[in-house]
Amino acid sequence: MHVLPYLVAAYIFLTGCYGLATSRNLIHAVGCLAVCQSATYVLLLAVGYRDGGTAPVFSDMRPGSRPVVDPVVQALTLTDIVVGATVTALLLALVLQIAKRHGTVDPDELRELRG
Repeated sequence: MHVLPYLVAAYIFLTGCYGLATSRNLIHAVGCLAVCQSATYVLLLAVGYRDGGTAPVFSDMRPGSRPVVDPVVQALTLTDIVVGATVTALLLALVLQIAKRHGTVDPDELRELRG
C-alpha cells in the first residue's frame, strides 16, 4: 500500500496531461492544467505521510516518544494550493481577455497570435 499514493498521483497527472493535449478550448486547457497541478498535492502528502504518525504538537509529551508527520511537507502543500489557485485565476483572466478581443477560445482560430 505504500506505492498506491504515488500511482494515484501519476494517474491524476497523466489524466490532466491527456486532457491538456486533446483540448480544443482554452478554458478546458486551464482546467486540465489545474488537474495536473493537483497531482502534486497528492505526491507531497504521500512523501510526508508516516504510518501511525500524529500532529507534531509536543505540549503534552516529550519529543521523540511517538512518530509525527512532517509539518514542512504540509506547509508546502498549502503553499502549492495557494499558488495553484493564483495561477489558475491568472490564466482564466487571460482567457477571458482573449475571448473578448478575438471572440473565440479555440486555439486554432487565434490566427493573429501566430508569429
